[in-house]
Amino acid sequence: MHLVHTSEAPSPAGHYSQAVVHAGTVYVAGLLPFDPARPDAPLGSTEEQARRVLRSLGAVLASAGSGLEWLLQVTVFVSDLSDWGTVNRVFAEFLGEHRPARCVVPVLPLKRGAALELMAIAAVTPSPGA
Repeated sequence: MHLVHTSEAPSPAGHYSQAVVHAGTVYVAGLLPFDPARPDAPLGSTEEQARRVLRSLGAVLASAGSGLEWLLQVTVFVSDLSDWGTVNRVFAEFLGEHRPARCVVPVLPLKRGAALELMAIAAVTPSPGA
């Protein structure tokens, strides 16, 4: 088992890791759309938050030896379902033709008024020749 941490994603606010790698699978903890360089900065629009959280997800996956193209499943928690169209559009921009399994869960307000939080499961990128 390998615990993952990158400064390119928000630091955990509790007793957990950004991700855990085990048996060729990456389990990514809940990621909120905070700027890792400026955690107290304003969150911005839902679109900006979706872009930021997907960049953080990409950074965590890269640190784990994976990438967005290796996503298997994503759970997206949204505080306002009327924002879903925006979030879905940004996902399509970041993932292109790749379509991991996904679940959308409406929730009560998130920390600091965030529009979304996500957690994910991905495969580790196979080594060349594997």
